[in-house]
Amino acid sequence: MSSKRLGFFTRLLDNTSAQERYRLATEQIIHAEQLGFDSAWVAQHHFHEAEGGLPAPLVFLAQVAAHTRFIRLGTGVITLPMENALRVAEDTAVLDLLSGGRLEVGLGSGGTPSSFPPFGLESHERGAVFGNNLQTLLTAWRGEPLAGTGNRLYPAAPQLANRIWQATFSVDGGARAGKSGDGLMLSRTQPRPADAPDLRLDELQNPIIDAYLDALPDGVAPRIMGSRTAFVTENGDEARELAQKGLRRQAENHRASGQSVKGDTLDDYIRAFDVHLGTAAQVTASLQADTALARVTDLAFQVHSIDPPHPYILRSIELIARHVAPALGWVRRTPQRSVSSPSADSSFSRETL
Repeated sequence: MSSKRLGFFTRLLDNTSAQERYRLATEQIIHAEQLGFDSAWVAQHHFHEAEGGLPAPLVFLAQVAAHTRFIRLGTGVITLPMENALRVAEDTAVLDLLSGGRLEVGLGSGGTPSSFPPFGLESHERGAVFGNNLQTLLTAWRGEPLAGTGNRLYPAAPQLANRIWQATFSVDGGARAGKSGDGLMLSRTQPRPADAPDLRLDELQNPIIDAYLDALPDGVAPRIMGSRTAFVTENGDEARELAQKGLRRQAENHRASGQSVKGDTLDDYIRAFDVHLGTAAQVTASLQADTALARVTDLAFQVHSIDPPHPYILRSIELIARHVAPALGWVRRTPQRSVSSPSADSSFSRETL
C-alpha cells in the first residue's frame, strides 16, 4: 500500500476574536505546510461561535492560498443544503484557479438542526436538498447548460468532480460516497448507538469503510480520510492538564444541547470524545490501536475538543509531523523548509488581515 497523506484540520476555535482566529488558523496552516503536511482542512459552522468559527470557508481558503504554495486546501465540510449550489460552483471554480489547482471539496448534508431555519429549511429536509444541490453543482462544474437555459458556468471546473469528499456517520452514507467514486470523510468522533454505548470508534467506522469499498466502481482509487483528535506535547501530564478545560467545556456543551456524556473525569471525557493526547510515543501507541486508521489513505489531525493555546497547537503540529505520522505510514513529499518562525517565514502578520 502506498504511503498515507497527512492533513491538518481546524474548526478555528482559538480563544480570541473572530479576526484573530482567522489569523492564527492561517499561521497554523502555514506551519503545517512548512512541516510537509499534504493538506489543510477547515470546517464550516453557521451562528454557533463555540462549535466553529468559520461560516465562509471558501473566502478563508482564498487568502490562505495566497500565503501557501504546496499544501492542498480542503473544506471539511461545506454544508451544501444551506448553500446556493451555483454560487458554490462559481466560488470553487475561481478558488481552484487562484490556488493553482489545490482545492479539495468536502461536502455534507448538515449538522446543528437550529442552523437550518434561517436558510429557509428544516433539518429533516437536508437529505433531499443535499442531493438536488449536488446534482446542480456537478452539472455546473461540467459546463453543461443550466436549468434548461443556454447559460453555462464560467469558468467551468470539470476537474473538481474528481475532488469531492462526502462526510458521513452511516454505512449507507459510505456506500453512497463509494458508488459516486467520491472520497469518504470519517469523523474524529461520532454518536454511539443507544444499544451499544461503549462501542469503539473503529468498530463504528470499519463497516462504513467496508460499504464504501464494496460500492466503489472498478478502477477508481479509494480516498478515505480518517480525522482524529490528537494533541501532542513533550510532557504527558501537561497535555492532560491542558485538555481538562477544553474537554470539560465540550462535555458541558453536549449536555446543554440534550446529549449525554458518560462520567465526569478527564479519562471519561477522553473516552467520550475519542481523544488521543500525551507525548509522541503515547499518541502514536493510541492511534496504532485504531484499526480503522490502518485502512485510510489520508490522516487528518485536529486539536478539537481540547483547543489548547496557539503555541501548543503549533508544537503539536510539529511533533505529529516529526514523530507520530511517520509511525502511521506517512512519508513526507514536499520540500524541506524552515519551521523556526512561522510568522516571519510566511510574511503573514496581524496587519495583513
